Amino acid sequence: MAPVFNYLVEEPVFFTFLIVGVGMALGALKIKGIGFGAAMVLFVAIIFSAWGGAAGYEIRVPAELGTFGLVLFAFSIGNNAGANFFSSLRQGAGPILMMVVLFMLTGATAYLLGAKVLGMDTTVVAGTFAGALTNTPTLATVGEASGDIGGATVGYALAYLFGVVGMLIAASFALRQAPHDKDAPEPVTHMTLRVERTDLPRLRDVASHIDGPVEFSRLRRGEQGPIWLPTLSDVLHQDDLLTVVGPTSHFASVEREIGHRSSHSLRADRRLMDFRRVTISNHKLAGMTVRQVDEELEKHWNARLSRVRRGDDDRLATPDLMLELGDRVRVVAPTQEMSKISKWMGDSAKGLTDINPIALGLGLALGIFIGELPIPLPGGASFSIGAAAGVLIIGLIMGRVGRIGPLVTALPNTANLVIGELGLLIFLAQAGSNAGGQILGAFSSGEWWKILLLGIALTSIMAFGLYVVMRRMFTMGGTKLSGLIAGAQTQPAILAFANGQTNNDPRVAMGYALVYPVAMIGKIIVGYILATM
Repeated sequence: MAPVFNYLVEEPVFFTFLIVGVGMALGALKIKGIGFGAAMVLFVAIIFSAWGGAAGYEIRVPAELGTFGLVLFAFSIGNNAGANFFSSLRQGAGPILMMVVLFMLTGATAYLLGAKVLGMDTTVVAGTFAGALTNTPTLATVGEASGDIGGATVGYALAYLFGVVGMLIAASFALRQAPHDKDAPEPVTHMTLRVERTDLPRLRDVASHIDGPVEFSRLRRGEQGPIWLPTLSDVLHQDDLLTVVGPTSHFASVEREIGHRSSHSLRADRRLMDFRRVTISNHKLAGMTVRQVDEELEKHWNARLSRVRRGDDDRLATPDLMLELGDRVRVVAPTQEMSKISKWMGDSAKGLTDINPIALGLGLALGIFIGELPIPLPGGASFSIGAAAGVLIIGLIMGRVGRIGPLVTALPNTANLVIGELGLLIFLAQAGSNAGGQILGAFSSGEWWKILLLGIALTSIMAFGLYVVMRRMFTMGGTKLSGLIAGAQTQPAILAFANGQTNNDPRVAMGYALVYPVAMIGKIIVGYILATM
């Protein structure tokens, strides 16, 4: 095997993509419907690296390549979640606070069990805490604060593996509750109603008494009259036919206010009014809200948006929804105007694949700069939140803003998914190859069993605490909880597992982004306190 190991040492890029390919091939295998997906890349890298280390070869993916992958991944997560993140931040204050309390409880357990009961050095205890919660910046802070990076690394390496496996188990338990989630987005559909009211109400008055947002996409006088795009100022007459688009849970209140369902389909008559899916590829429209686009459509073509499909998610075209490149919007418009509207919106596949390199490059650079800024601690030490957290924060802001003057700051959903997965796979290969070499050396420590015991205890406390608190106190859905567990653990492998099990459900990324920056800072501070006790 010596020639093979020599080649892998000399060709780290080849080794990186070998690990990615083998790991994903094994991750695609499923037992009882469950597979590890991208997380298997991490474990394959650990095995290869430890195997080479046992033979005397240091097989590694370069740290710079791992950082490159991690910042790509972090930016894509933030950019995709940014549009909804800040609106949910107020509701997220409670979960974030309880996560910090759990960090403090885990840190206290580490000191009492590790230093007092097992008699371990506090530097090793702090390193074990960093490994059990799989946070490399915490390890760096512990090493700087204690002056003993070697001892901290031993604790980190031995606790790291169960830190990943234990939280994968917790995430799988959370996902078992996903079928009962109450925060699952409702499918958007349509129905045609026959108006029974005789008091000539305006649509504006009707809309104010409905349980939630819907769109009125077509209106016809009787069964033979012309079809047109209604406005809120239109008056309803008895026996009018009205097409309503929205979540099914809102339809009961619409029927109560208007009349009964009709077997007539206004969508079937496309002589005067047509509908079509159009891809947003015109950069001038990216970052605009549905309200702004509707104003232009109504002004020039008497048309309107009724639905927006982003990735696999079909949603109602609500006025405040911000449009992104690659969105497939359903346009309802006069038949003769449809080709002009398609041309105006772009309707090109390029909108699905445009990586927006200006926003990507500037966002990554700014995020890395912010992430590496030193934050002082007592005693003259300092820490930084790290490139990943900095890039995630910038990605969230850019995803929320959408546009700054002529610069579009939000990447297409599909581009974010591709960039994020590529970055994640590269990072997992680097993280696994680094951990594999450390784990082999750490087992030569006489305290290895104490470190393993402490690491398992700390990971278990954090996993059990997150699951129980988020489910019982905040009734959080299993899908979002799986992402929150990954974010609290600051572990992309767990996020990859959850995404694979949910087909990239956006609630997973929302849970991850909600807690990741605070989790990064909280663990660093607790690790610093442990190292200086």
